[in-house]
Amino acid sequence: MSERVTIDDVAALAKVSIKTVSRVLNDEPNVRPCTRQAVTSAIERLGFRPSRVARSLAARRTFIVGLFYDNPCTHYVSNVQEGALQACDRRGYDLSVHPKPFRGVVTADEIVELYRQARFDGVILTPPLADIPALVAVLRAARVPVVLISPVDRGSGFPTVGTNDRVAAEEMTRQLLSLGHKKIAFVSGHPDHKAVGLRLEGYRNALREAEIVVPEDYVVTGLNSFESGEVAGLKLFNLPSPPTAIFCANDEMAVGVLKVANTIGLSVPRDVSIVGFDNIPITAQVWPQLSTIQQPVREMSERAAEILFRRIEGGQFESDIEHVTIKSSLVLRESISHPSTNS
Repeated sequence: MSERVTIDDVAALAKVSIKTVSRVLNDEPNVRPCTRQAVTSAIERLGFRPSRVARSLAARRTFIVGLFYDNPCTHYVSNVQEGALQACDRRGYDLSVHPKPFRGVVTADEIVELYRQARFDGVILTPPLADIPALVAVLRAARVPVVLISPVDRGSGFPTVGTNDRVAAEEMTRQLLSLGHKKIAFVSGHPDHKAVGLRLEGYRNALREAEIVVPEDYVVTGLNSFESGEVAGLKLFNLPSPPTAIFCANDEMAVGVLKVANTIGLSVPRDVSIVGFDNIPITAQVWPQLSTIQQPVREMSERAAEILFRRIEGGQFESDIEHVTIKSSLVLRESISHPSTNS
């Protein structure tokens, strides 16, 4: 077995100092391009893989990012993780993922304590955690490098990456209006998930624009789960004047509504059109396939990690606050059509 390649071997082959090799490995500035190329070539030729411990000691960082979430949708969570992992792999960071149920101030204390114990270099927060004022305030006071995904408030002093929830919901509602629907109901998300609440605003804006008054019982509160979609569907279908179209704030609830419609003998989309939000895999697996909105979760998480690395490595806290919006898009399938003449 050959001996393990060391940083000394790389320095000798590239004809530079060990310190220069370390600067290249840590992507530090002020290294001449020709020198950087010589070191990179030596690393590739020797197959050098720097020790995580040695790299951490040299850079005085752990190269670990903490990702905190509270979302019952496994597809959302896996996409957030995949996006962040892609960025971490490219930059040589590890990702530490932690589910944290929404509990207000207690959550803030827990996350800050975990950040200190694990010595994360930075933190990514997803909704609804990204909208907890106490948590955001504590992290900001501790000068922790943080990036927020889809917060409603962009004035926290932290960089944010989100999507156009309100606008996308307006577009989907207008799509239903263009088909001739006027009796459009909405199943809203969990009250604690403020970003999902923007979708309700978009729905209301589009109907207000069309001068359609929304009956109070046409808006039903869900909990972002399949089961809450079933409950909401039963409420809406049992109304004296049931809607001809139902817009759900996420796909899991939309699938719950679809199940209820099929169970009570309604034909989708002949008797009722149903749409969701997120474009999780099951929307293309049920019948009819559900129209929905493609939320770029993986791309948002990947971009959030990239921004976080720049803050970690550049020491940016108060300045250069980025607010990135990655647009969602409509995915139109078989679950929508013109309302029947009997509606």
